Amino acid sequence: MKRSGASLAVFALEQIGVKYTFGIPGVHNTELYDELNNSKSITPVLVTHECGAAFMADAVSRSSDSIGTLVIVPAAGTTHALSGIGEAFLDGIPMLIISGGVRTDSGKKYQLHQLDQMLLLKGITKKAYYVKEHREIIPTIYEAYKTATTDECGPVFIEIPVNIQLFQGTVDSLPKFQPETRKAEIDKKSISRACTLLSESKSPGIFVGWGAREATDELIRISELLNAPVATTLQGLSVFPANHPNHVGMGFGAYSVPAGEAAFSDCDCLLAIGTRFSEIPTGSFSMKVPKNLIHVDIQPEVFSKNYPATEAIEGDAKAVLEKLIAELEKDKSLPKKKDSVGNLIRDKKENYSREWKSHNVPDRINPYLFFRGLRAQMQESDTLIVDDGNHTFLAAELYPVYYPKTFFSPTDFNSMGYCVPAAIGAKMAAPKKKVAGVVGDGAFLMTGLELITATVHSLGVVLFVFYDGELSQISQGQEIPYSRKTCTILGELKLEGIATATGAAYFSLNSNDSIEKTIREAFQLAETGRPVIVDVKIDYSKRTRFTQGVVKANLGRFPLGEKFRFIGRALLRKITG
Repeated sequence: MKRSGASLAVFALEQIGVKYTFGIPGVHNTELYDELNNSKSITPVLVTHECGAAFMADAVSRSSDSIGTLVIVPAAGTTHALSGIGEAFLDGIPMLIISGGVRTDSGKKYQLHQLDQMLLLKGITKKAYYVKEHREIIPTIYEAYKTATTDECGPVFIEIPVNIQLFQGTVDSLPKFQPETRKAEIDKKSISRACTLLSESKSPGIFVGWGAREATDELIRISELLNAPVATTLQGLSVFPANHPNHVGMGFGAYSVPAGEAAFSDCDCLLAIGTRFSEIPTGSFSMKVPKNLIHVDIQPEVFSKNYPATEAIEGDAKAVLEKLIAELEKDKSLPKKKDSVGNLIRDKKENYSREWKSHNVPDRINPYLFFRGLRAQMQESDTLIVDDGNHTFLAAELYPVYYPKTFFSPTDFNSMGYCVPAAIGAKMAAPKKKVAGVVGDGAFLMTGLELITATVHSLGVVLFVFYDGELSQISQGQEIPYSRKTCTILGELKLEGIATATGAAYFSLNSNDSIEKTIREAFQLAETGRPVIVDVKIDYSKRTRFTQGVVKANLGRFPLGEKFRFIGRALLRKITG
């Protein structure tokens, strides 16, 4: 039979369950878009910039069973999307990128958008595919999907030359997609050795990341069996419920909230699951990991990279935890501690809340009161998305997350501009849920115009823009070593004008007394299908524990002479002005 390459591609996308594609049509993919318009199960979404498209696709993958998918032009479309592709790659998020390609039947060089995309994408995707003939399209898309969604997930890239899309070619059949079910063997001896370490531990602790997102029930069970505190990575904040007595928050140590520092102060055995011990959740590697480390991950390459593992267990988090629990339940001596670690955690959390609540600055919004008010207006299964910036760590410390996969943040790639398009993608994937975004004014400037996409599709997302006129996370980091701020002060931003331009509603929030009323009215208006901008005059004067801890940790690593030079320079600038 004969089929155009575009029709074959859309058939394959329908088979793997793609619901939305994000991108911008161009001369190298118009046939694909025309075929997408014929699809009964896929909605093509026009964006304002391919970077936003990639962040939308990222959020679709994080919040649903459908893989986030891009349909873009080659070269410029691909390079625009690279930030979102890189975020998915380092964060372990499945993504499918379908790119057009230059003609292969013209014999011409220096064509429009002609670029070696395979070379460009090599270091930022799990795999990149180049289609040479029609019969390769369907099996390539099926293989790419399996690659993106198995083991450690990530983005995959497929280039389909425009002439193959446009013209018909011969294929033997239109095969249906057959999902694979793979069950990896888990080393029984490793399970036994890990259980021995945990059983003999006087003060075990648990550290979990996004890789354990499907294992919340098992994490709760093993935490209770061991009477162990649970810390999470930034991306893993929704993996373990914040209202469980053993939950401490992000990380543990001097850079974490007081509950994390106190509960893990005498940890002698750490069970780490679905985490790579990357820079952010370890407080720029200042985390003190005990000698007895049990590291569980589906990707064996992460073992002993930053902290040596006593026992490394390769496997899916849920499957490994099930076996650990079964073995530990045979040990009748657990837990050894009579006093619950939960009492200590509760007291530290209450004290920290009081500390934040009492910190008030006139005409500025107290972050603790804001996040308490936001949490009160959202159901446990509603979604909060943050960007990269000071607000990220305020949210990590002050916004309790109760339900799996309801808190998204850029992490290891740590790209600014994530929040607005990701909120749109999450709302598109789950339209009945409330979706809120918290974004700094600097990050909002990067992708805020994507709100017009929300308006076109009647997506009632609420964007809380933390406005202080600075790139605050970096400007705060400049204050101690430099005693001045360089290139971190923004120009005046009139958010009401952007709301008008994109069709969004606008609220201003500059009084703690109006937090509850403003948030409630913003969500009520969003329920009509209109996006909302809330201009939050935030108070950033109180530093998060994370910021304080990371600055101290990094300065502490400086050679002694350099340390004195930086401190002396900062003091001199402070004195001389």
